[in-house]
Amino acid sequence: MRKSLMRMTLRQLQVFRAVCETHSYSRAAEEMALTQPAVSLQIRQLEELVGQPLFEYVGKKLYLTDAAEALQRASTDIFGRLDSLDMQLSDLQGSLQGQLNLAVESSAKYITPHLFAAFKRLHPEVSLQLVVVNHAQAVKRLTLSRDDLLIMSQVPTDMDLEFMPFLNNPIIAVAPPEHPLCHAATLSLQDLTSYPLLVREPGSGTRKAAEDYLRQKRAHFTQTIQVASLDALRECVVAGLGLALLPRHAVHLELACGLLRELPVQELPLHRSWCVVHPRGKRLSPVAQAFFAFVREERARISALAERFAGSPTTPAAS
Repeated sequence: MRKSLMRMTLRQLQVFRAVCETHSYSRAAEEMALTQPAVSLQIRQLEELVGQPLFEYVGKKLYLTDAAEALQRASTDIFGRLDSLDMQLSDLQGSLQGQLNLAVESSAKYITPHLFAAFKRLHPEVSLQLVVVNHAQAVKRLTLSRDDLLIMSQVPTDMDLEFMPFLNNPIIAVAPPEHPLCHAATLSLQDLTSYPLLVREPGSGTRKAAEDYLRQKRAHFTQTIQVASLDALRECVVAGLGLALLPRHAVHLELACGLLRELPVQELPLHRSWCVVHPRGKRLSPVAQAFFAFVREERARISALAERFAGSPTTPAAS
C-alpha cells in the first residue's frame, strides 16, 4: 500500500464525501460547518496524498474524476465498517443502537414510516435516515451500494441482489368523484383510454409497471400528461385533469375522505410486491440485519398494519 494513503484522515474523507454528495465546495462547507477555503484545503491535501485530481469543472458544474469515484467507494466501505463496529459494540452492551440508512421508492414513502415505527418499538435506540427516490435512482444507488437497504417494487433482474418480498403493492385506477366513469358498475381498461392519463416522470417504477401492463392489455391512451412527482400527480387527479394508475397505499387518505374514487376496472388491481433489497454479498450492519429479519419474520404483522392503507384487506407478499 502507498504510504501516502496511510496519512489520510477521517476528517478529510468526511469533507470529501460532502463535496461528492453536494457537487459543490460551498454547499459542502455549509454542511460541514466549515469555510470554503478550509474545504478547498482539505481536498487539495487529499489530492496530494492520492496523487491525482479528484474533481474537475466542466462549465460551472463539478464532476468526480475516476480517482474520486474509486475513493468514494473506499470511503463508503470505511465508514460502513465504522458504523458496523459502533453497532457491534452497542450490541455487546446489550442493546441494538445505530442508524438504518434506508432508501425507498417514492410510492413506498407512505407506509415506510409506519414500518420503521413498528421496528423501533422493538429497538428504541435505533434511528433512521430515509431517502426517497424514483425507481431509476434506486437502481443507481444499488450499483453504488449507497444504502443499508432499499425498498422497491420492481427488483432488477440483471443485478446480483438479495431481496425479499414482504407486502403486496396493488396499483389501482383512480378518478375524482364527479368523473363520469365513477357511475359505472364495472369497467375495462379500454373504457379508460378515451380520457387523459396522468403519468409519472421517466424512471418511475409505478409508471413502468403501468405502461408494461397497459401494453400487455393493448390499452392505448391517446393523451397522457406527465407530472414530475407523486404528490403533484395525485393533486392533478383530484383537480380533474385526468385519470391515473397509482398504488393504493399512496392514495388511501384521498379514497377515505372521498376526494378520489377507485374505478371498478376488471383487469385491476395490478399486483406488485414491495421488496427489501440489498446487493448480494454486502456486509450488513447489525441494525440492517435486524431490520431485514424483522421484515422476514413479521410479515403478518406488517400486513395487518398496512390494511389502514387499503380499501380491501392486504395480504403478505408471497415468498
